[in-house]
Amino acid sequence: MSGLQRGCDVIDTLNDRIGKAVAWAALAMVLLQFIVVVMRYVFGVGAIMMQEGVVYLHAVLFLLGAGYTLLHGGHVRVDIFYRDANPITKAWVDVIGVFVFLIPTAALVLWASWPYVATSWSVLEGSKETSGIHAVYLLKTAILAFAGLLFLQALSMAGRSWMVIRGLAAETPEQTEDLHGA
Repeated sequence: MSGLQRGCDVIDTLNDRIGKAVAWAALAMVLLQFIVVVMRYVFGVGAIMMQEGVVYLHAVLFLLGAGYTLLHGGHVRVDIFYRDANPITKAWVDVIGVFVFLIPTAALVLWASWPYVATSWSVLEGSKETSGIHAVYLLKTAILAFAGLLFLQALSMAGRSWMVIRGLAAETPEQTEDLHGA
């Protein structure tokens, strides 16, 4: 197994494990929102911390799950040409897309959000509400994690596509999932 293959496997495993772990946030978010609604409309009691918890869970689910979604080919793709293309053409489209769009976008998000997150950490930013969650700095850190995980998955995607182009692999995992409707 080549170093490129091992590197891609490590990145894919990381995003797969993180994605499966944060998927539980969806269940927690639904349950927490249900409890908030019952408390509010049945018992007339509000809970700001719980309401903010729904927002935190939603953010974690989508921000940390983005790399997993990319790994499994779940992001929106305009596939007018891609769907019927052969694996090598798909690999070229993926490589170009990664280096022209995905990596620059992830890098821009990292660059633009770094001062925002650093400022939040410098004051250990908390909720504006007294009874809210006093960990806004952790929530904002998920933005950096989002961009970092997407960046890593983009490298894996480019590496696997490169292996297809070089004839070292028949197709990428994303192409396999596209073909089999996974």
